[in-house]
Amino acid sequence: MIKKVIAVLFTAALGLLLFIFWLGFLSSRPPLTIDPATLAGDGSLLNYCELPELDGSGLLAADIAKGNTPNCGYTHFPLPILAQCTEPLPEGADDIRGLWIGVRGGHVGHVERVEQCGSRVVVTTSGVIHDYGPNSTAGLNTNDTEGSVLFSIGDNDYCMRSSASMIWNDGVLDFHAFGWGPLVVKRYLHQEPSGEQLVWEYADGSTTHMNRLCTLPEAHKVPEPRARG
Repeated sequence: MIKKVIAVLFTAALGLLLFIFWLGFLSSRPPLTIDPATLAGDGSLLNYCELPELDGSGLLAADIAKGNTPNCGYTHFPLPILAQCTEPLPEGADDIRGLWIGVRGGHVGHVERVEQCGSRVVVTTSGVIHDYGPNSTAGLNTNDTEGSVLFSIGDNDYCMRSSASMIWNDGVLDFHAFGWGPLVVKRYLHQEPSGEQLVWEYADGSTTHMNRLCTLPEAHKVPEPRARG
């Protein structure tokens, strides 16, 4: 009897692991709803110290198609997704828009672009695009990929699916896995003697302090391959 129970539990656990693996790596990729012109454009040519005024004169966040990662990563730094959006930020949200580079902590040299408009936030970095909030083509949560290629079959790369919410909580942007899961990432502003920094607490336990950049460094125009092995 005990052996049968153990066998049933083992089979159930194995089935769950296989389902999670299928869901994460083999299930259908999320539809690519980002504007093709945005993805094809060159975001490295812009001055990210010149940010649009969020005065409500342009598009709302919900008017713009959702951005997500093509395949396992973009091949060059794309244009901003929310460039035409001027919806004011909601109460409780800090303005963390701009281009940032890690200068101290766990990920020195990491570069990311943060866009905001209304309650929508888009983080573009290292080949991936995470877009949360109201949009014209998909759901609220990010729905794309983590980026690192686990394995390849023929011309197809397979990388982990990812999904998260980005919710403001007393000036801290909290990332919750799947929207309802554990808190995995935080971003928030911090005032240093040298000026304002964006702090990024990542799921690997690291904390990175980032300074503003006006232009994208040459080395980040094309992301490094995130393959394993």
